[in-house]
Amino acid sequence: MRATYVFDALRAHYRARGLTYRDVARKLKLSEATVKRIFSTRDCTLSRLEALCGVAEVDLSDIARGRPRTQNLVTALTEKQEQEIVDDIRLLVAAVCALGNFRFETIISEYRISAPQCIALLARLDKIGFIELQPDNRYRLLVARTFHWIPDGPIMRWLRQQTPDYFDHAFSGPGETLRVVNVRVSAEARSALLARVEQLAQDYADQHTADAWLPFEQTHALSLTLAVRNWEPPPFKALRRDANLR
Repeated sequence: MRATYVFDALRAHYRARGLTYRDVARKLKLSEATVKRIFSTRDCTLSRLEALCGVAEVDLSDIARGRPRTQNLVTALTEKQEQEIVDDIRLLVAAVCALGNFRFETIISEYRISAPQCIALLARLDKIGFIELQPDNRYRLLVARTFHWIPDGPIMRWLRQQTPDYFDHAFSGPGETLRVVNVRVSAEARSALLARVEQLAQDYADQHTADAWLPFEQTHALSLTLAVRNWEPPPFKALRRDANLR
């Protein structure tokens, strides 16, 4: 297998996932110049090459066996596809586990899902185009780096129904925090702050990818909720002299 093929294949996988050299460098804690040099010289250690493959969520053996992926990955599902997933709680669990890069063995050990059921669920996700099912109950996630659920789609509506349980918590454990900040800022500052919020969300996603290769027991489940909107508590609104005052 020629080095040129390997690195060209990796580039194709990065493009399909919407990843730039800068993204790869940040995930591997390298400089962008170092990553560019690796791809221009096509020269690096085997462990570094495996790490580069890990960023693309593809095994080196997969690259050796197949052709580079060139089609774009999905950034969102259709409303019908989301409805199919949310209508079956086990299918929703399987989809979330896939996003979390759970191995087949981990899914069936962590949830009341039998091996045959899990195979059937993964097959349904494959048909939807969410994953690519592979031999030995392995799969490849087919969603892009920018993947998101439909803002007011079936899954986000289902998630909003779970908010009472989410917030019925002290948020005082390790790695937990809850902050509510009410501010009045300019339109320019609002845009800049939103960009930083989006970057924070991406930082969590990137760290998730970077730690995906750790043993399951060495990782901790965290759920990050980011919400920004024009809002005032109803009791405050009730005291308003002018309901249109902002």
